[in-house]
Amino acid sequence: MIYGICLLSIVPARKEPLGSSEMLTQLLFGEHYKVVEEIEGWIKIQTAYDDYTCWISSKQHTRISESTFKQLQQAEPFQSSELVQVVHNKLTGTSFPITIGATLPNYKNNQSTVESFVFGFEGTVTSLERRKSAQSIIATAFVFLNAPYLWGGKSPFGIDCSGFTQLVFKLNGYRLPRDSQQQVELGDPLSFVEEAEAGDLAFFDNEEGRIVHVGLLLDDHQIIHASGYVRIDKYDHYGIFNSDTKKYSHTLRVIKRLINS
Repeated sequence: MIYGICLLSIVPARKEPLGSSEMLTQLLFGEHYKVVEEIEGWIKIQTAYDDYTCWISSKQHTRISESTFKQLQQAEPFQSSELVQVVHNKLTGTSFPITIGATLPNYKNNQSTVESFVFGFEGTVTSLERRKSAQSIIATAFVFLNAPYLWGGKSPFGIDCSGFTQLVFKLNGYRLPRDSQQQVELGDPLSFVEEAEAGDLAFFDNEEGRIVHVGLLLDDHQIIHASGYVRIDKYDHYGIFNSDTKKYSHTLRVIKRLINS
């Protein structure tokens, strides 16, 4: 088995081994993975964080040993909690930006280390092992306001609806799968919209009954979600009412509670 880690800012991860193929998700700096298949110029990977399978360019792959992979699995996972910050590669003397939610492997004393790589980081961090409150989750969500929608995106420069909820919860110590169809399997369903609380997740379906959208509920029947851009709209038992078009944009399927009060 071959193992790897993302040591670039953001790497597109695709459905097929083609540069023109649909982007399913993105790897952020510090995310590690298993390699499950190789063809010329491309590798198929399974991400360690959410077991997501996708293709990345072999040019954007940094190989690590099996022992390093296992060590990273056991290490306390720290992430950058700043919208954008810079890491400094101490071996090459170069710097580059990383985005909120990027992982800082083996972080200690303002340094992140992976085998022979050493990166300096002067920003603020948070740990995946420290679960925070619903209000903290909401505060994190507001950081992403006006981030443009991007299918498969996971950064403030482009994010999709489930990437948004996954990343916001991740930064507050909760592990969610990547897609809304997977996220809906978590938590406890609510019987009535009136039972909803800020911090709950609302899921929406299409005419075929397939879950196609997810958002984070706020107080006063508001929802923050990625639709065109990360925005706040009103919702009710029918769905999301878009304040710009004055129409319902999404049909409510279920509200789930993932955080116990």
